[in-house]
Amino acid sequence: MRRNLNRPSEESPPGLSAPKDGGPGLPGLTTHIGSVRWKICALLFFATSINYVDRQVLSILVPDLQKALGWSEVAYGNIVAAFQGAYALGLLLVGSLIDRIGTRRGYAAAVIFWSIAAAAHALVQSAFGFGVVRFALGLGEAANFPAAVKTVAEWFPKKERALATGIFNAGSNIGALLAPLTVPWITVKYGWQWAFVATASLGLLWLVFWLAMYRSPEEHPGLGRAEYDYIRGDAEPPSAKVSWVQLLPHRQTWAFAVGKFMTDPAWWVYLSWLPKFLHSRYGLTLDKLGLPLVVIYLLADVGSVAGGGLSSYLIRRGAAHGRLAAMLVCAALAVPVMSASRAGSLWVAVLLIGLAAAAHQGWSANLYTLVSDTFPRRAVGSVVGIGGMAGALSGMFAASAVGYLLERTHGNYTPVFLFAGFAYLAALLIITVMNPYLKPATFPAAAPTDGLIKSVQ
Repeated sequence: MRRNLNRPSEESPPGLSAPKDGGPGLPGLTTHIGSVRWKICALLFFATSINYVDRQVLSILVPDLQKALGWSEVAYGNIVAAFQGAYALGLLLVGSLIDRIGTRRGYAAAVIFWSIAAAAHALVQSAFGFGVVRFALGLGEAANFPAAVKTVAEWFPKKERALATGIFNAGSNIGALLAPLTVPWITVKYGWQWAFVATASLGLLWLVFWLAMYRSPEEHPGLGRAEYDYIRGDAEPPSAKVSWVQLLPHRQTWAFAVGKFMTDPAWWVYLSWLPKFLHSRYGLTLDKLGLPLVVIYLLADVGSVAGGGLSSYLIRRGAAHGRLAAMLVCAALAVPVMSASRAGSLWVAVLLIGLAAAAHQGWSANLYTLVSDTFPRRAVGSVVGIGGMAGALSGMFAASAVGYLLERTHGNYTPVFLFAGFAYLAALLIITVMNPYLKPATFPAAAPTDGLIKSVQ
């Protein structure tokens, strides 16, 4: 029998208070559930934005750095591959680490590490030196998505997770959008080294707000009882600690990993090679890259929120396969990018790539949410790490392959865009075959030994 929640229970977790509206915290029965979870989502959004600003600076500067420092296409491809390899290695480690030490400490440590690595770009000039600092940046930035997806699983009920994921994932586009707006100005006024230092400082500013504002739902002093019950309304039974050995046999793990492996390279290509494509195909210089990139990443932002919102809407309407249906829409919208390299004008190419970027972000929001749908919260960080590692490894090979391809074909991007348009439909087919009904993975339950479990019986 559920306790009377009009006042805090003696057994309530620290920080929980009675709901401000006096209701039990059930959807449709309260006038005010609370909005602390959305403030947490805002922190994730800004962290993801900073993550992408830091990684995007190099791709904005690379046409000029190649001329100034004498890099070849292959050398730049290897620099990108160094980031991707470290990103894969980081994901191999950080997912399980965050599951063990928690998101508050894990996220903070990662942001400190990647901010230092981003600033260190200002100290090197050779292709090898850039490869080293990109490797360090990749190690640190690998923690962002495992930590963010795990936080969403802890702070949101299932019906809101895709939307919350879409919102924080939209930060990747804001970061990619802010870079072309700020980096050229900083570079022209102060030099390219200061572009890396200035953007790296944003992470340390975010850290102040994270440490001041973030706690788990059980410990957050501003979380009312109504919102806590709403968050935990469809919570799965507590599970014992889940190891990698237990995760690997499950087809749900491999479905997510295949989705990341097949589609992440397309997004990495957009991030790393798009400014070069626009420069080589349409002659855009550093001072003219801003508007086309802003349009592309604004469209990607819309796609991230709309893609997550679409599946949340379909699920609320009772659609049994709402998540897969939303992913199918996103996969279909990526197909037209196949013709981007043959577009007759700059703005036709920009719109085609922008549509594909929007499709990728909507796809990504739903693909990440599959993890929290099908795994207990204790395992979310680890599964995201496994799948993210698969995506980063394929991105690493793709970066080297694109560099060699462009070197050999004198800048022919057609095969690159053909792959980017086809990958999502192929990935969705495999995911559907592997787990057609999106059944949750099952693990041994943990014994309810603490007061928190008792307080919500």
